[in-house]
Amino acid sequence: MDTSDVICPSCFETFAVANPPFGEYPASVDYDCEICCRPMVIHFEEDPIDGVYAYASSLDDL
Repeated sequence: MDTSDVICPSCFETFAVANPPFGEYPASVDYDCEICCRPMVIHFEEDPIDGVYAYASSLDDL
């Protein structure tokens, strides 16, 4: 399974998350940080160079 590294918008720690299957991009997933357990939304987008681009935003940013 492919993974992407994301940075928590609350504690700024980096951790890996599983990518959704190809064909399901763009996608947004509710997720709790694996370090500080705060909620966030992880956004996945197709990247023509790297395949998948993932980034996290806090619920306050929505």
